[in-house]
Amino acid sequence: MRLVYSEELADLATSMARMCSLATDDMELATHALLQVDLVAAEKVLQSSTEMARLATENEERGFALLALQAPVARDLRQVVTSIQLVQDLVRMGTLAGHVAKIVRRRHPEGVLPEPVNGYFAEMGRVAVSLGRSATEVLLNRDAEQAATLAHQDDAVDDLRRHLFTLLTVREWKWGVASAVDVTLLGRYYERFADHAVEVAQRVIFLATGEYATLTVDDPERTSPSKEELVRKFNETERAYKTQDSGDAGQGISG
Repeated sequence: MRLVYSEELADLATSMARMCSLATDDMELATHALLQVDLVAAEKVLQSSTEMARLATENEERGFALLALQAPVARDLRQVVTSIQLVQDLVRMGTLAGHVAKIVRRRHPEGVLPEPVNGYFAEMGRVAVSLGRSATEVLLNRDAEQAATLAHQDDAVDDLRRHLFTLLTVREWKWGVASAVDVTLLGRYYERFADHAVEVAQRVIFLATGEYATLTVDDPERTSPSKEELVRKFNETERAYKTQDSGDAGQGISG
């Protein structure tokens, strides 16, 4: 009987990692659809929501059944409760990938992104997918140290989103209101996907150690950067990801 119980716990852990992997695959495909104006890829992302919903329902039912029938304690109890909590984070990651795909489908056959911001979203997509892959790994290996590194990767997505917001508000935006709305929403979707991946890591740390860890680096208690620091970071990001013609590439912003 105990062997069956252990196998059920292991199956639940594997299934949670499967949900994370599926959400990450969807975000990778959604990013491809966004950058390449690929309607077929966008539709594939939207179709996968059925599988995600099935896994979510199945894992929640498994978790509650284990609580009711096995009365787990200590680490086993943490695993079951954490798995039930994780379901919503993982579902949300898949939903955010779907939001990206929906924007692609709505704008097709036109592209969503103005050419100058393609590089930013390519990088945001890369980091978001990397975070999703890392979250999948820590769900499987329960490595608290690896989990603790995810917040630093999340910094890159936050910085890029802030940069895009500056482009929309400080610079003259030439591509219309609808495009500005799409870019703002897309930046938010990638940021939230990354945040949920970090939340997965926080829950894994609790599972492994029994202690809550705050990995969020967006701490209001941090010292606010100076104006000069903001300008420096803006111009560094501009040089790294801007894909405009060379005539605009070096302008940056001034103090």
